[in-house]
Amino acid sequence: MSRSNFPSFGGSKTGTYVSTLKNYNLPHFILEKVALDCSSELIKKGRIEDRLQSMNDTALELLHRVFVDCAEDASGLYANYRFFAYISSMFHKCEILLNEKIPGASGKVHKVPVAVKNNGMYIAVGFNKSTGGPTSKKEAIKFYEIVDDIKKGEHGNLLTDGIFGSSVGFDGEALVNLEKLSKSRKKDPENKIDFKTASFENRIYSVTKC
Repeated sequence: MSRSNFPSFGGSKTGTYVSTLKNYNLPHFILEKVALDCSSELIKKGRIEDRLQSMNDTALELLHRVFVDCAEDASGLYANYRFFAYISSMFHKCEILLNEKIPGASGKVHKVPVAVKNNGMYIAVGFNKSTGGPTSKKEAIKFYEIVDDIKKGEHGNLLTDGIFGSSVGFDGEALVNLEKLSKSRKKDPENKIDFKTASFENRIYSVTKC
């Protein structure tokens, strides 16, 4: 059905979504993910406004709930969308990959929610806690161990950043232990990793501790 055949209320609502969302500078991979999840069409090139207008109402409504309303859902999907967009804003002109499987030095293959590549090499990995209680000491240590294992593996030569985002906060022990582990690392360039924690508060992600 073409847009011209939509009821006037639907067309007006869709137009409002597009006019608002076009100001949010949403990365294309987010539009692709939402289009896939909502069985929507999406043109690959053109102005952000044109790409948004090519999406169906379900996709536009979801984008609006996630990025404009900053709504939450039981599965934590909305929070993850926002975290992926946050990571993209930190690494301009880099390739952003979702649910990437990266082997570590231990031989274990780690499923990484979001990874960043530059010139074909991994430079950052990100994890996000979107539901439940505040991030615990145990979860922070597990995050460190995964990033460290990837760094020591054949794909981690240029890995420099590990980002742990949380929509539910961090408890004090989590931050203290992650900082302690980070400071215990060797300072030479081959081993250097910047561990960052970022909390989603007041509708934005902000770095809690580096």
